[in-house]
Amino acid sequence: AFHMDKGWLSIQVFLLRQSSIIKREAALFPCYDTPEEELASFIMQFYQDPNHILPQEVLVPKGVDTELLQEALGTKVHTPVRGSKRSILELAITNSELALTEKFMLIERDTHKTVGAIQELSEALGIEYLEVIESFDHSNIQGTNPVSAMVVYRDGKPERKNYRKYKIKTVEGSNEFATTQEVIRRRYSRLLREGRAMPDLILMDGGKVQVHAAKEVLEDELGLDIPVAGMVKDTKHKTSSLIFGEKDEIVELSPNSQAFHLVQRIQEEVHRFAITFHRQIRAKNSIASQLDQIEGVGPKTRTKILKHFKTMKNIREASYEDIKALGIPEKTALLIKEELGEENG
Repeated sequence: AFHMDKGWLSIQVFLLRQSSIIKREAALFPCYDTPEEELASFIMQFYQDPNHILPQEVLVPKGVDTELLQEALGTKVHTPVRGSKRSILELAITNSELALTEKFMLIERDTHKTVGAIQELSEALGIEYLEVIESFDHSNIQGTNPVSAMVVYRDGKPERKNYRKYKIKTVEGSNEFATTQEVIRRRYSRLLREGRAMPDLILMDGGKVQVHAAKEVLEDELGLDIPVAGMVKDTKHKTSSLIFGEKDEIVELSPNSQAFHLVQRIQEEVHRFAITFHRQIRAKNSIASQLDQIEGVGPKTRTKILKHFKTMKNIREASYEDIKALGIPEKTALLIKEELGEENG
């Protein structure tokens, strides 16, 4: 179950045996889709993990696409309306809310530390004041649907209205260097054209490869002098230090320092944003491939349907008249309804 507030989603997972809770798991992250869609994506990812055994039954709150989940997981998925199962679901919702309340208390406490964190990080890198930091991360699975994402932090706080998503256009497969160059080129050539202010620091969610790729575009192609640092990961994929300077020096950050925790927050945020975007692209491509198999559905019709309905759930729940109203021929609309409609979900 979940609880959402102030753009954050809190998810609680109760693992049950004979109606008794034997284990609990939790997740907290910024929500970029509807909470119901985020929960559905989370559940599918959860059971892709070999450590999580697929149960005979999954209970979810009202509003979640149970048919889609049931089809994807191959197990029963439903929303209980009464009895002990409903009570357990409500308990999970309550726990989600409590976890989010605690998270907000920690965020508020961290906010008081952001000024100190920026000062510490500025001193560590020898930069006067890091007012604006932009951070990039790339995401692809086995080289498919490559995307990148950028987050912006101003005075140590996320500025979500300025986040950006990038579909990779010029690179095929998994090429970290070329992907970095494309995104850096697109971002900062645009800022140049529009005469907008540049960031005080660019943080790459990678090591020397990404740092060198970014510098090559910024300095050699665009003539820009923007500091670039790479986030070096430890064995738990957490940032432990930075690569910075002309000689790729390792800048150690004390695990107890405010600067260290700020960099980790940025790394977690940009990674989450990139993964979420990648998941959205994969989902849309999956719907598109199903539409492409229907006779009479060409690129224009597919685009109309995706733009209007957005999700498979909406397509399934749409009536024949809803589909036809988009200017789609009667025969094609009928085939879409028969192939993807609610009765066949």
